[in-house]
Amino acid sequence: MKLPRFYPVFDHTGWLRRTLPLGVKLVQLRIKDQSAETVRAEIAAARDLCARHGAILVVNDYWQAAIELGCDFVHLGQEDLDEADVPAIRKAGMKLGLSTHDDSELERALSHDPDYVALGPVYPTILKKMKWTEQGLPKVTEWKQRVGTVPLVGIGGLTVERATGVLDAGADSVAAVTDIILNPNPENRVRQWLDVTG
Repeated sequence: MKLPRFYPVFDHTGWLRRTLPLGVKLVQLRIKDQSAETVRAEIAAARDLCARHGAILVVNDYWQAAIELGCDFVHLGQEDLDEADVPAIRKAGMKLGLSTHDDSELERALSHDPDYVALGPVYPTILKKMKWTEQGLPKVTEWKQRVGTVPLVGIGGLTVERATGVLDAGADSVAAVTDIILNPNPENRVRQWLDVTG
């Protein structure tokens, strides 16, 4: 499959309401530390918003709720993969994206025939504490050679200014979080992302 080149990641649907009308066509909903009821309500709202705007919704982690709510795509980190029922995800007809940070994780991810592989952090990130240092652009190029036709998503410390370099290094799509949500004018920043990722 071919992914849109710009892939923002947001923690609630308020961000989707603000950015989908701007032309975002691929978005991840990554909810942390909320009740099961809130999670389900947010996923359902995100599903409907994305359907209305012709965008792809990727649900982070909550694969069971995503199946029950008829979503199309789920993203799992390596820890989530330990507990997820990948055959059930596939049986539901869902696409699967997987996070990777090192060689063993990449091999494990590829064994699940993912619909994309994410590599991170490409640059230092302030979003969460990680045991991995920045991967750098050469790793993006190496990962793309190794994954072949599987789409590669670059994530971690990405900004509008860094996006083109990551795409040129081999990424099929670039993910952004803090560069948008911490920007004083998030909508304008999203427009800039859409301009550079074309």
